[in-house]
Amino acid sequence: MSNRIEHLGVIDAIEGNCLHVAISQSSACAECKVAGHCNASESKDKIIDIITDKANEYSIGESVKVSTTNGVGMMATIYAYVLPLVIMMAVLFIVKAITESDGWAAMSALFSLIPYYFCVYILRNKISNQVYFEIEKMNN
Repeated sequence: MSNRIEHLGVIDAIEGNCLHVAISQSSACAECKVAGHCNASESKDKIIDIITDKANEYSIGESVKVSTTNGVGMMATIYAYVLPLVIMMAVLFIVKAITESDGWAAMSALFSLIPYYFCVYILRNKISNQVYFEIEKMNN
């Protein structure tokens, strides 16, 4: 089993040393013959920004492979899903215990994410050093 997460993509735009790569993320059953008639199948296009010193070696429309390690993928999952969930649940239970009001607990839990995402925004450069992608040209 590989310790890398890989996706095929196409370079959508180039801005300085930043490559914008469009990848198509599809569920396991999206390629099925009956996927058009099934609600379980889905396919989403994502744009990944990749900072590289070799941006001038790539061109728009070129096929590339974008990859990262499982550890980086796990770190991104923690930042995007686990920490916000833990914060919301903690605030929900604490406010519910103090006020005994479901409404205040729910509103407080939702509003607790505002400071979290503000901190993520402020620390985005530090986080981008931890959550990174590598790019390589496809052999045609």
